[in-house]
Amino acid sequence: MQITGNQFTHTSAVIGNDLATFPDYPAEIRAPAGTRPGVSGFQVRFSSSDIHTPGDQPDVLVAMNPAALIVNIKDLRPGGIVVVNTGQFTDGDLKKAALNSNPLTDGSLKGFRVIEVDINKRVTEALKGTTLSSKEVQRCKNFYTLGLMYWLYNRPVETTMKWLDEKFAKKPELAEANKLAMQAGYNAGDIHEFFQGRYEVAACTSMPKGEYRNIMGNDATALGLVAGAQLANLQLFLGSYPITPASGILEALAAYKHFGVITFQAEDEIAAICSALGSAYAGCLGLTTTSGPGMALKTEAMGLAVSVELPLVIVDVQRGGPSTGLPTKTEQADLLQAIFGRNGEAPIPVLAASTPSDAFDCAVEACRIAVQFMTPVILLTDGYIANGAEPWKLPEIKDLKPFPAKFQESVPEGGFLPFSRNEFNARPWAKPGTPGLEHRIGGIEKAHLTGHISYDPENHEFMCKMRQQKVLGIRETIPTPPVLGDSAGDVLVLGWGSTRGAITSAVEELRKNGKKVSSLHLRHMWPLPKGLENIFANFRAVLVPEMNLGQLVRVLRSEYTQHNFISYPKIQGQPFRTSELTKKIESILEK
Repeated sequence: MQITGNQFTHTSAVIGNDLATFPDYPAEIRAPAGTRPGVSGFQVRFSSSDIHTPGDQPDVLVAMNPAALIVNIKDLRPGGIVVVNTGQFTDGDLKKAALNSNPLTDGSLKGFRVIEVDINKRVTEALKGTTLSSKEVQRCKNFYTLGLMYWLYNRPVETTMKWLDEKFAKKPELAEANKLAMQAGYNAGDIHEFFQGRYEVAACTSMPKGEYRNIMGNDATALGLVAGAQLANLQLFLGSYPITPASGILEALAAYKHFGVITFQAEDEIAAICSALGSAYAGCLGLTTTSGPGMALKTEAMGLAVSVELPLVIVDVQRGGPSTGLPTKTEQADLLQAIFGRNGEAPIPVLAASTPSDAFDCAVEACRIAVQFMTPVILLTDGYIANGAEPWKLPEIKDLKPFPAKFQESVPEGGFLPFSRNEFNARPWAKPGTPGLEHRIGGIEKAHLTGHISYDPENHEFMCKMRQQKVLGIRETIPTPPVLGDSAGDVLVLGWGSTRGAITSAVEELRKNGKKVSSLHLRHMWPLPKGLENIFANFRAVLVPEMNLGQLVRVLRSEYTQHNFISYPKIQGQPFRTSELTKKIESILEK
């Protein structure tokens, strides 16, 4: 289902639609097929106008078995179309889905337009005469269904035909079978008259002109990290241990050897971050990627990176927790861990991407901060961003401003002081082996300037405050985020991370109805940007929707004590819906 959804998405992107996707699949690699926990879904919204989310309620639901139907029917809009594979509705299938009656006959689908198609039978007929086994034939039914959806929405099949030829280049019989199945599904729209008509969704003309590509969040993050290393004139080294949903970044970066990227799949999370930190010591841009459980294991090495003051980017693709939690579901519950989750006073700047394409810019920004301020940096994304997709307007290379790393290459007059400071309070970066620049590193506290081991109480306090001052100084290089809407009003909706799309849609909808509502979205989570105090003062209430139990609100209440922050938490492994936010904002306006 994920492949099918991605193909529909890619074809819609080629046509020029604006789009947003929401893949939703089980955590288990081989979840029991036909059961409710084993349902794999893919929601795609495509439009001829600007959109921000995959939508609250789908117009069409394609259910390949009873479990898929019963799990997703609650989300379908009233009067929506349900395409059902009746070939998968046997008594055994109903039992697997824990159903006591057949939804096709017990009235459960009243109020929907139901299209019953025995896809199992039709794909068998379409592939009659091929060399495939009956089991292999049934594996092609998703492409039969994709062809049917291509017909319904006037999508060309050629893009997917080409993809199948490339995908199964070494097994042309599988490529041909899936192509036959897809074409049969497309033709069925005309032959069998399942639908009353077809839909035409024209290309989006409201997006800024430029060259676009469809991109997923993990791919955008990987590209941004490569670009950041290039802008710093550094070689990128990734030390990583595979973990859902961050593994895609490791896989993507492994393909960029031609840009000098080195990828190392370590034996565990601790080895991964230590190898990345070692690469930074050697003069590379160090990088490690993980999710929440992995970042918990990395914390001691993150403190070491703070102590030795070397550039290191840590990407945390958040997922549901605690512990293993919900590995394939989305959450924003690592914010406090990112800002405070280390022993001792170990300040680290934190950024958060808001959309799949924004992950590119945030990755570049993380690299800039790491290099200019000689510090580890945490970049937060989440499963919704990582696996979601949207059109990305390719940036102009000339608009990407370089921030070349500066190495200490010779002994300065008066001798080398490895913990002296520049205008960013960053210490010199000296590559090992440079004559005369030998110096001590390690986790034990270092003396100011010389870097010698120091147990002096006053020196320890000085160094802790210096490292904190360096991180807080980052706010001098970041802009105050803009307010969407009026600069004053009744409610300001303050978001971070992947809540952006739903917040933007809700605020736009309410503003059209004359409500005094605005929004502001944070990219820099720590240190917080300058100017927020004055913005908050212009609104009666500040609503903070988060996919956690109010972590940003805790930070805001500690930093800005005079404002009315209202927490709106959600921890269901699912992103916010526009309707949820609209209802919440309206309830605040009525008070």
